[in-house]
Parts: sequence; structure tokens; C-alpha cells
Amino acid sequence: MFIYPEWFNRLDQKITTWMAQYGITLLRVSLGIVFLWFGFLKFFPGLSPAQDLAIRTTSLLTFGLLPDNIAIFILAAWECLIGLGLITGLFMRGTLLLLFLQMVGTITPIFFFPHEIFTRIPYAPTLEGQYIIKNMVLISAGLVIGATVRGGQLVAEPQEVQDEFG
Repeated sequence: MFIYPEWFNRLDQKITTWMAQYGITLLRVSLGIVFLWFGFLKFFPGLSPAQDLAIRTTSLLTFGLLPDNIAIFILAAWECLIGLGLITGLFMRGTLLLLFLQMVGTITPIFFFPHEIFTRIPYAPTLEGQYIIKNMVLISAGLVIGATVRGGQLVAEPQEVQDEFG
């Protein structure tokens, strides 16, 4: 086993302590920016690359009862609300509930429109498919953020916590 020099261990400890202190906040804010940005684009017809797929999916999920222009407006507002909640850190339980419900909706095109999501089912996604598959990262980020709503946090030195409570 390689032994690192003491200066490296001190530097590594400072870096990992900084990451533990600020990582969740940066994850939350950056995720919020993604939702706010993508949601904002949906307010302007033709700017969002996912607009047509989102409209068709929403139409299927609402059994066509919601007009397309209303559906995309609601989706845009929903995503912006998620983004603002994440950026500000306010109402996190509600924000994360909205996020997870929205993510369920974004995954459904895989089942509704598989030939548009994959060029070769199930391993070669189209650009829209890649857009949907990346949502696994957003869901995972939401899970990590959700683990902190009751005061949980990352720790750089788990041995110190174990010694303290152990």
C-alpha cells in the first residue's frame, strides 16, 4: 500500500472537507438551474427540444382532456417551480415531491414511443432518448438532496463521526 506524504493528506483533507461542506448545496442549486432553464424554455414554442415529445406524452397521460398549449404551460410552470424550490432551498419536501412526480412523466415516453426513443431498441437511444435517460442522474441527485431534508449531511471523515457516536 502506498503511503501519501503528510502534505498531501492535509491537502486532501481540506479538499474533501470543502466538498462535504458545499457539495449538497452546489448539487441542489445546479439541479435547480437545470429545471428552471429547461422549464423556462417550454414557455416559448419551438425553443425546447423536448417540447413535441412532452406535449404528446402529456396528451396521452391526460387522455387528451388537456389542450396542448395548457399542458405545456403547466409543465413549464411545474419545472420552473421545481427549479426555484431547489435554488432557494425552500419547501424542499414539496419541491422534491414535484421533482419525482415530474420524473415519472419524463420516463413514460420510453414506453409510449419506444421507436422515437431508440434507433435500436433497447440499446441505441436517439437524442430524445438520451435526454430521457439522463434523467436517471437527476433522479439520483434528487435522492441525495432528499436524504438531507431532515438535517443529514455529508462528512469528510466518517471515522470521526463514528468515534463521536460510536
